Amino acid sequence: MTTTIDQSGAPTARLLLPATASENEWHATRRAGIGGSDVAAILGLDRYRGPRHVYEAKHGRADDVTSEAAEIGTEIEDFIAQLFSKRSGIPIAMPPGTLVHAERSWMLANVDRYALWDESTGAVAGPVECKNRSEYQLGDWEDGVPDSPAIQCHWYMAVGGWDVGYVVALVGGNKLRWHRIERDEEMIGWLVDTCGRWYQRHIVEGLPPAADGLEATTDLLAKLWSVKSEAIAEIDLATAKALRARRADLRAKSKVIADELRTVENEMRRLTGENEIAKADGKPAWSWKANGTFASKQFREAEPELAAQYTHLVPAIDTDRLKADRPETYAAYRARVLTVPAKGA
Repeated sequence: MTTTIDQSGAPTARLLLPATASENEWHATRRAGIGGSDVAAILGLDRYRGPRHVYEAKHGRADDVTSEAAEIGTEIEDFIAQLFSKRSGIPIAMPPGTLVHAERSWMLANVDRYALWDESTGAVAGPVECKNRSEYQLGDWEDGVPDSPAIQCHWYMAVGGWDVGYVVALVGGNKLRWHRIERDEEMIGWLVDTCGRWYQRHIVEGLPPAADGLEATTDLLAKLWSVKSEAIAEIDLATAKALRARRADLRAKSKVIADELRTVENEMRRLTGENEIAKADGKPAWSWKANGTFASKQFREAEPELAAQYTHLVPAIDTDRLKADRPETYAAYRARVLTVPAKGA
């Protein structure tokens, strides 16, 4: 059974909010500073969240909907922690709740578990961060810790003042990998300085961060505003020209790269021929299997009678009728498309 630490257990932090607090209190406290899960997003190391996501969340404008993956990760967190303790021989304890740095009120930490030096005394060695990862990420955990969870562990050491931390991952549901991280004063100093300046500029002063290239940010921006039909945003001419020129240049480069990539992949296909798998020196090099999307249009054109036998009607939303009957509802769920005319600013 996991021990619970009554006090903060951290040399440089105090308890800000007990674990028994309500979910609303927890969300409100989380908005008051930078936590471990925010740091990787601020630094551009999280594929699912970027700086704009953190900015919106801290200003209370982001959805607090928990993804299925995050929900499952929370549910099996105790199992991962207990298995880590069993395999490593390191005793663990439940943290008392949300921690805040003793001198910097914007530095927060919600640690998954504490690693203990001694179970009998309850002396805390450092944080334990638990992750649930897919089988495809096994290679990322064999020789070290991926950047995002490593940064999260460093942040917890920065908040709590510990000298060591552990990052544990259950990979593919049946492989446990863990790594010990030593305190790095240079890394911690850089994190505190970088995140401190980001917090001051974007949260305290309220300046929105610049856009980034995450697909998740595209989705976020599409949800932030209710579209005002035919309304016009006035953009500085120099800014508009610079963005249009940069976009045109990148599109041209992306076409060249796409053509070069297709050339390489076509050579792989040519070398594979009628075979499904290509090996080099007995090791898999690549595969070319018939396991892609079924070519429905091609099938209908080539086998019309057979296609008719295997065609069935499926339920579909009558978007034309919805648009006519409930235009506001239709507009709320319609995707926004960025179009840049060839001639313009």
